[in-house]
Amino acid sequence: MGRFRLIALLPLTALLCGCDFVVLNPSGDIAIQQRDLVVISVVLMLLIIIPVMALTVLFAWRYRASNTDARYEPEWHHSTQLELIIWSAPLLIIICLGALTWMATHLLDPYRPIERIADGAPVTDAHRPLEVEVVALDWKWLFIYPEQGIASVNELAAPVDRPISFRITASSVMNSFYIPALAGQIYAMPGMETRLHAVINDAGTYRGFSANYSGAGFSGMFFRFLGLSGGDFDKWVADAKAGGGALTREAYLELEKPSENVPVQHFAQVDPVLFKAILNMCVESGKMCMSEMMAIDAKGGLGMEGIRNVLPLTYDKYSRRGAVFGGTPGMVVGVCAPEDLAEPAVRVDALAPRPASATTRILGAGLPVPSFTPISAPAAAPAARRPSNS
Repeated sequence: MGRFRLIALLPLTALLCGCDFVVLNPSGDIAIQQRDLVVISVVLMLLIIIPVMALTVLFAWRYRASNTDARYEPEWHHSTQLELIIWSAPLLIIICLGALTWMATHLLDPYRPIERIADGAPVTDAHRPLEVEVVALDWKWLFIYPEQGIASVNELAAPVDRPISFRITASSVMNSFYIPALAGQIYAMPGMETRLHAVINDAGTYRGFSANYSGAGFSGMFFRFLGLSGGDFDKWVADAKAGGGALTREAYLELEKPSENVPVQHFAQVDPVLFKAILNMCVESGKMCMSEMMAIDAKGGLGMEGIRNVLPLTYDKYSRRGAVFGGTPGMVVGVCAPEDLAEPAVRVDALAPRPASATTRILGAGLPVPSFTPISAPAAAPAARRPSNS
């Protein structure tokens, strides 16, 4: 009866032939090097694990209670030769793993431009990288080609044997950009830019997706990656220019709203600074960009006189863009003065805007207030700095 059960299970094993272990059989040189790193690391570790497992079974069998022929030495406790074998073998493997991992960490750094197209084929001046700007939306992917002036949703294409330079960000929550056949996963985060350099070596259609859970539509957040020949890629670009609309800032704000299982879309024209605006969270007209705010902060901040410039700003995208999340819009209505911070609790009336002063400057709590010098007056000697604790 047992033989018949085994025979009945054989057709089920045939189903495994349709499995594609893409991580162990990738089509991009970076993914191939990452696969080799995994395989070599596993083999090195098995050099210790397999003998240990085999010796465990051997000792359990040889020194079982019923084997009276085995040597019984309850007082034995040390062997220099055995100690050397036990400690030297793992130490050598750890050294090999450390050296291998250290080199791969630098050579496979996603921010580092690739130096070869494939094994034995270095990158030359003729291999101009393809620039692709990636935006993780809810719940879809936007790909912008600044050189070609086009964009696509849930479809990415690249020529075979041409370096690809990805600039990656997100519109709301953190996602992870992952094409197993091309390279390892890279996180996409709002207000931040991550990079990835890779190359595809074999033409075909591959699957890309988000490897980081990001909400209700996460299960449908995947896209097609097309590895094309040079001529086919040019045709794909021409088709996108012929059949797509314009991705303006207004169109992007509509596209950014959460949606699930979005079909492939193409845009024949793209705002040339759209990705920069997405990255700096200032796609809306009249909204201050994050880079501008950081530049102002680097010069000392706006001060009380500049409060009016930030009153209409809010950076909660859900309250501004009509999505299903978030509360009512809010804005900055006041700034606490240093003396308010010294009180046990800040009163509600203390949050009201204070009239701007023409004679003093607002600094952090506890810092001395230097003398004010009008711009028209001759420059005076700078005030003494606050002594440090060192």
